[in-house]
Amino acid sequence: MQKRIRTKLYARRRKSVIITAIAAPCAGLLLFTTGISPAQAEPPAPPSASEAKTMLDGLNEQAEGSMDGYDREKFPHWSDQGDGCDTREAVLKRDGEGVETGSDCYPTSGTWTSPYDGGKWTDPSDVDIDHMVPLAEAWTSGASDWTQDKREQLANDLKISQLLAVTDNVNQSKSDQDPAEWMPPNEDFHCTYARMWVWVKDTYDMTADSAEKSALSEALGTCS
Repeated sequence: MQKRIRTKLYARRRKSVIITAIAAPCAGLLLFTTGISPAQAEPPAPPSASEAKTMLDGLNEQAEGSMDGYDREKFPHWSDQGDGCDTREAVLKRDGEGVETGSDCYPTSGTWTSPYDGGKWTDPSDVDIDHMVPLAEAWTSGASDWTQDKREQLANDLKISQLLAVTDNVNQSKSDQDPAEWMPPNEDFHCTYARMWVWVKDTYDMTADSAEKSALSEALGTCS
């Protein structure tokens, strides 16, 4: 049966945010001495809509492969990113505002705004690091034939928009679904989401099924 985009609003937490972001100190302070990160507050910018459409057209259309043999541990994740930070901590520092960290690189304060639903969080435990293309989706799109080193690269790639800091329960609602099955509750983010998804699949030469390509094309059509 043909899949289709279904956008679903998810209930916001009843937890209220009562801590405001701490203002970033003046530039020039020694970052790791003070424990304050240079907040970029966003992942790498994806290709334009027109570039993404060209990439989408170039993706090999193929039905999803089998989940046989899949194990999340075959995609080693949260690898060392240097300066005592693993991948999760690096994304929390990158995507947050006013982020301060302890000596172990774990955030002690900061604010994170989820692009998926607009939720704002001050506790890093409320934030998941989402793999734009879920690891199980990658497995059925060609990664089952990759080396483990390449799968680790995908699971920790900070050079493209494969990793985003988002509201945890919204990320859990996404699970391993592709854009034909799930799109972010924030409809204004659909264009960017599609551009990011296509960028990851193009970079790693992954396949896409027909429903997925149709959903991505529809989402790219929302780009202004």
